[in-house]
Amino acid sequence: MDERPFDHQNAGYVQAIYEDFAKNPESVPDEWRAFFEQGTEAAREAGLIVPEGLRANGDAAVAAPAAPPEPAPQTSGAEIDALRGILPLVARATSFVQAYRDHGHQLSRVDPLGAEPPGHPQLDPSFFGTSMEELEQIPASIIMEGVGDESLAHALHRLRDAYCGSIGYEFEHLEDPSVVRWLWDQVESGVHTQPLPEGEKVRLLQRLTEVEGLEQFLHKAYLGQKRFSLEGNDMMVPMLDMAFEVAAERGAHTVVLGMAHRGRLNALAHTVGIGYEEILREFEGIEAKGALTVEGTGDVKYHHGAEGERELPNGSSIRILLAPNPSHLEFVNPVVVGMARSLQVASDAQDAKQNTAQVLPVLIHGDAAFAGEGVVAETLNIARLRGYSTGGTIHIIVNNQIGFTTLARDGRSTRYASDLAKGFSFPIIHVNADDPEACLSAVRLAMAYRAEYEDDVVIDLLGYRRHGHNEGDEPAYTQPALYASIKDHPTVRTIWRERLIAEGVLTAEDAETMTEHVQGHLRSAQDVIHEEGRREAGDEKAAGTGDLPPSIMVETAVDLSVLEEVNTALLLTPKDFKVHPKLARQLDRRGDGFGPDSALEWAHAEALAFGSLLREKIPVRLTGQDAERGTFSHRHLVLHDAETGEEFTPLKAYGRTRFEIYNSPLSEMAIVGFEYGVSVAAERELVLWEAQFGDFANAAQVSIDQFVSSGWEKWGQLASLVLLLPHGYEGQGPEHSSARLERFLQLCAEDNIRVVYPTTPAQYFHLLRLQAHTQPQRPLIVMSPKSLLRHPKATSDVAELVDGRFRHVIDDPSVTDREQVRRLVLCTGKVFYDLAGHDLRKDAGAIAIARVEELYPFPGEDIRGLIESYPGLEEVLWVQEEPRNMGALSYIGPRLRAVTPRTLPLRHVARPERASPAEGKHIDHLVEQARVMTEALTLAEGPAA
Repeated sequence: MDERPFDHQNAGYVQAIYEDFAKNPESVPDEWRAFFEQGTEAAREAGLIVPEGLRANGDAAVAAPAAPPEPAPQTSGAEIDALRGILPLVARATSFVQAYRDHGHQLSRVDPLGAEPPGHPQLDPSFFGTSMEELEQIPASIIMEGVGDESLAHALHRLRDAYCGSIGYEFEHLEDPSVVRWLWDQVESGVHTQPLPEGEKVRLLQRLTEVEGLEQFLHKAYLGQKRFSLEGNDMMVPMLDMAFEVAAERGAHTVVLGMAHRGRLNALAHTVGIGYEEILREFEGIEAKGALTVEGTGDVKYHHGAEGERELPNGSSIRILLAPNPSHLEFVNPVVVGMARSLQVASDAQDAKQNTAQVLPVLIHGDAAFAGEGVVAETLNIARLRGYSTGGTIHIIVNNQIGFTTLARDGRSTRYASDLAKGFSFPIIHVNADDPEACLSAVRLAMAYRAEYEDDVVIDLLGYRRHGHNEGDEPAYTQPALYASIKDHPTVRTIWRERLIAEGVLTAEDAETMTEHVQGHLRSAQDVIHEEGRREAGDEKAAGTGDLPPSIMVETAVDLSVLEEVNTALLLTPKDFKVHPKLARQLDRRGDGFGPDSALEWAHAEALAFGSLLREKIPVRLTGQDAERGTFSHRHLVLHDAETGEEFTPLKAYGRTRFEIYNSPLSEMAIVGFEYGVSVAAERELVLWEAQFGDFANAAQVSIDQFVSSGWEKWGQLASLVLLLPHGYEGQGPEHSSARLERFLQLCAEDNIRVVYPTTPAQYFHLLRLQAHTQPQRPLIVMSPKSLLRHPKATSDVAELVDGRFRHVIDDPSVTDREQVRRLVLCTGKVFYDLAGHDLRKDAGAIAIARVEELYPFPGEDIRGLIESYPGLEEVLWVQEEPRNMGALSYIGPRLRAVTPRTLPLRHVARPERASPAEGKHIDHLVEQARVMTEALTLAEGPAA
């Protein structure tokens, strides 16, 4: 027979040789050719599929060769009978080997509580019509590599050890056969599962003693206080240690870590390196003095983020960034990968792989949350996209096998908590949390896979939860049998300690000394903070002292020569690059006679703002659905050759610093979280996300509420994210009108964000530059226009970019006699053009229309001065196109009242209160819009504000 080993990736090796024979008999070895020439019946007896196109000739069926082949050496009948007998067995044996690789995880002992693995029918040789005794007849080398002369039955025992021990592997869902083969080789070679040296065994016991010691100390010293104990999955901390050490060996300088509550205090202490004193202060109610200190209202102790520098055993160090996390569990996932991406692209490495090696993102998940929260799927989906990839995230599911009081059978529709990752073709490693060496082996394989393929990998750490969801509830109320078994189950430290004592690595006295040392350290830390005393009530931070420092106005005007340079760069394309003819005409207009009097549309002003910032070495990143072209086909910062489809981005070619623009996937939650993370980690960068319509931002409401608007107050986390939210009532229905301005204004306090509704390209230009230069950073919410993108009146001269600035309030430019004005109409955004261009405006000389461009911070003094500048005013009218219960009215009403003289009536005009933000019928929209215009532009009484 052929001496080549059976290709262990392809169970159809014999079939492949047969098909080669069918095409050209001379291409296969003599023994195989002699067998196949016995004809179709012999092939079918061997279980082979006879390819089409073979020429039948009696009992023989061979491919008709182009030329008569040389006579094959004669093979004896006995040899042919032997081949005919062994081939079906080889095929069955090959399938059985494959079953271990595909389904071995269903025999693995990954549950520390001892649940029987489900098994799989293909893991019994009888499924394939054979037995272990029969398989003894086959040399393993026919099917597997690197097995020497051992029998297949013996090799199968080794496969069982590899695939069905304390680690279970799921690779069969991966799409790339070469990746699968690489993973098989790693597992079957045992390269990642070597026993630990004695010194590392002792170091691991020390770590487990610290992890368990902290949890037990807190449980006794602060009984009943919530801490979301790690007990039952203690190996999470040593696994993180291993990941960081391997990452540092491969060139990493930073790890960005995201996790929810469970085990977070342990991670703060032992992963990030926050001192015990600082953690215990949180339990004692004493003011934190270090990494957990927050100047705002703060957050509970198990939500805090932190930063630390970890010294590694080899003498190197690595920076650990633990991102703060709200109670919304998995919503930190995209924030973490966004932070990692930002740090990677800011690196000065020579190639992309070096960048991704330098920063490692790690996400710790809960089992119920990984399966249950949609943001997990959204985050996994962006892992390989060019605008969001990080070279692979290490995911560890801290699997308690229960979510609050809900068991897996009620929490997911899949066998494993990790099954979601199968849909994205990420390898999955299940591991028993009570087998420390297996846990570390899983991490080594995961890190090797990331280094090899720059891809995500999921480790499902199967443990348990020793206490209830928090330490104040009784789990036996709902799971009495489960918690009876957990109560008597030894901790992983105890299991590992007994093993090392049995192996003679250390003595029981040595292990006890470790425990006493850890507890002594914790008692000393508690003594220190007791001496500090409790915080007096009078020392409490006064309300509002957590405000961000006020922003300083910066110069945003740009010299004409700079604008000319940027404009020229915007219009340059490579030689022979063919811009679409219609688009070419639009772009040509941007260059025609560019000068101070040139009129700019919205997108042109935006491009000039971006280019001017790039010239100042400030990177720009813009993402969103259709961001490259612009949802309304207005931006076109990425050009496509009309014939070849080749892409060209002029601002990238400008080359002053990094310019990123990407069309995002159909996701809001993960992408807003991701871009928030980018802006948090970026030292100085303009980061923007554009919604397709502002209405769709409500799909990212958790990210907006829990991160964008409150990250500073809760965690001291500065961010500069810009949200561009197209807004305006144009008869397009309820989901294409309102960015829910009222919701953003409700989030405003303590100078946390800025909310603006600009009406001119110049205003937008200065706003973008202001955002890029303002320190300290804060997010910016822009109610972006739709119809104004091409509105003939919504243009600005280049001169306004050269000499202007962002104006918080814009007075009516058409007023010639201020003393004749009886009504001052205040509005914001697009409705100004509806009012100013309305037919009734021609007869409304006694009405002035002014625009409030910045809504928060509220420009009260500017508005007060504007009102006082009209001496004959009889009333002030706030006009909006949104319903009364929406838009800015509820926010701006009391603020306008505060700056309007009491003797001056203050009224409003709006749509009536509605449940839906806009009319679904266009004719109804026109009727309501006409009513708003009529009431605003006729001197008649309106409803009181």
